[in-house]
Amino acid sequence: MTEHTYVIGEIGQNHNGSVDIAKLLVEIAARPVKENLFGLTLKSMDAIKLTKRDLNQELSASQMAAPYNSPHSFGKTYGEHRTFLELNDEQHFEVYKHAKSLGLDFIETLCATGCLSILKYFTPDKLKVASRDLTNLPLLHALSETKIPIILSTGMAGKNELDNALEIITKFHSNISILHCVSQYPTHPKNVNLNTILYLQEHYSKYTIGYSDHTIGISTPLAAVAMGAKIIEKHITLDRKLKGTDQAGSLGIDGINRMMRDIRALEISLGKKELYIENEVQAARTKLERSIATNRNIKKGEVIKESDLQMLSPGDGFKWSEKDLVIGKTVITDIEKNEIIYKKHI
Repeated sequence: MTEHTYVIGEIGQNHNGSVDIAKLLVEIAARPVKENLFGLTLKSMDAIKLTKRDLNQELSASQMAAPYNSPHSFGKTYGEHRTFLELNDEQHFEVYKHAKSLGLDFIETLCATGCLSILKYFTPDKLKVASRDLTNLPLLHALSETKIPIILSTGMAGKNELDNALEIITKFHSNISILHCVSQYPTHPKNVNLNTILYLQEHYSKYTIGYSDHTIGISTPLAAVAMGAKIIEKHITLDRKLKGTDQAGSLGIDGINRMMRDIRALEISLGKKELYIENEVQAARTKLERSIATNRNIKKGEVIKESDLQMLSPGDGFKWSEKDLVIGKTVITDIEKNEIIYKKHI
């Protein structure tokens, strides 16, 4: 049975404050993927994710009022910038309905207890805890009380931080996924350490283990799938050149298609832990493998010696392991040099 990787397209705040952009990203995430060589139609992403902040519980007053002069700024102060990017509860509900209509799960990163107000409108399929909030134990307590499945990112965590978070959540439920993550945007290859996935699989085997990726390109999430990651999360955007701090490190439309094509093809490719010959290989095997053949003209009535033999393609005759069925046998019809010896000849 083909393994299935649960792939999350993280919109985050790459919608730049626009519901319409968020909906377009949902539609892109929901597109089936085409593999043209073999004519395959492969499954799209499984879910999209938005981020919800309560700006009354976000930053200190001085940080909210601090000037924000970045080329990615949507306001004069950091508070204005954050306000511009925030969709309200009704807008999140609108994107949720759009995602569900296209068959996608909808996941919310809730950054404060005040964000739980969205539950008046809808229930996300999963809640995500951002890496920065893994140590925000009051928030974890509030999220866990909802009994909604929780995904944890470990981008800023060691074992103690993760264990403390799990201790809080498991008081309420154990429907938990843990994503290896590195909170460097983008992540340098020397810091990725994909072997952490193996560590999590070994030490937290009762939970679903995955990988939240911030590297450039698609090779790292593919490697994570090959290592057994059951969830992949990747930032997505309409255009990597759009204004916004996450845009350049996200996958654009072509990148989304390539990643999903390769992940779904990889799932098929992993196969089973066994050595066997595929049915589709048989034709190539017959054409390319070697069979016992003559290295001289052999006349009717002659007895075949090992010195008369060589190995040539195609592979539809005797194998060398069957040479005892050939050596010492009398030829009943002439066989020319460099021809395969078949049962009809002896």
